Amino acid sequence: MSQQHGDHHHDDHHGDHHDDGAAYHATVKGYVIGFLLSVVLTAIPFWLVMGKVLPSSSLTAFVILGFAAVQIVVHMIYFLHMNAKIEGGWSMLALIFTIVLVVIMLAGSIWVMFHLNENMMPVHDMRNMP
Repeated sequence: MSQQHGDHHHDDHHGDHHDDGAAYHATVKGYVIGFLLSVVLTAIPFWLVMGKVLPSSSLTAFVILGFAAVQIVVHMIYFLHMNAKIEGGWSMLALIFTIVLVVIMLAGSIWVMFHLNENMMPVHDMRNMP
């Protein structure tokens, strides 16, 4: 009859895909850097609040929000391994699309609630009540 498996050539490169940086390989060094950055980005806002370093609480809140945004980026890069090369950039594009949608929804919700509060709430003058 014919040869069963003699003419079949299989490459035994299971999981070894090198598509110009398309695969990200996590390292212990990357995790340690991410962890140290996370600790620093948590400790500095904690110190700002506990030490009352900044003169106003609103300025402190904005600084803490800035540190939070930076920490989100650190987590996405070092722990979620997101960059523009993975999956041909589609994961980054999906993240950007999600951020845009969340910003639109939050801004629209705040805008609607502000205008409802301004335009729909009746003004009561207790002096004219019987």
